Amino acid sequence: MSAAVSIASAPAPRPGFWRRRLIDPIRAQLTQGVTPDKVALTLGVGTACSLLPFLGFTSLLNLGVGLALRMNQPILQTLNQLLGPLQLALILVHVRVGEWLWGATGDHFTVGEMVRTFRGSSLAEFLARFGWAGIHALSAWLLLAPVLAAAVYFSARPALRRAAAALSSR
Repeated sequence: MSAAVSIASAPAPRPGFWRRRLIDPIRAQLTQGVTPDKVALTLGVGTACSLLPFLGFTSLLNLGVGLALRMNQPILQTLNQLLGPLQLALILVHVRVGEWLWGATGDHFTVGEMVRTFRGSSLAEFLARFGWAGIHALSAWLLLAPVLAAAVYFSARPALRRAAAALSSR
C-alpha cells in the first residue's frame, strides 16, 4: 500500500525544453482565442527579426515590431533566444550575400577577426574597418527577411490551424 501511495504522490516529470519554452506558450495562445494565423505571423516575423545580423539589437527589434503589430511578446522573445546560435552562424552569410548584391570585391574577413577588432579598437576604428560589412549584411537581411517570414508563416499556418481545431474539439 505504501508503494502505491509513493507512486501516486511522485511528482510528474517536467515537460521537455521545447515543449516548455515554445509548444506550451503557443498552445496557450490558441486556447485563449488568438487565431492560428496570428500565431503563425508571430512565428514568421519573430524568426525574421531574430536573425538580424547585428548582435544586441534583435530583442529590441522583436519588442518594437511586436508592440506595433500587437504580437505575443513571450513567443517573440523565446524565438529570439532560441535562434541566437543561428543568428551568429548567419552573420557572415549575410555579409557575403550583401557583398554579392553590391558587387563588392573587398576584404574577406573572419568573424573572429571582427570580434578581436571590436574588443581591441575604438568604435571609430571598428566602423572604419567593418562599416561596409554592416551595410552589406543589412542589405542582404532586408531582402531575405520578408522571404523568410513568409516561408515560416505559410509553413506553420496549416499545422497551427489543425492544432487549434483539435484543441477546440476537446
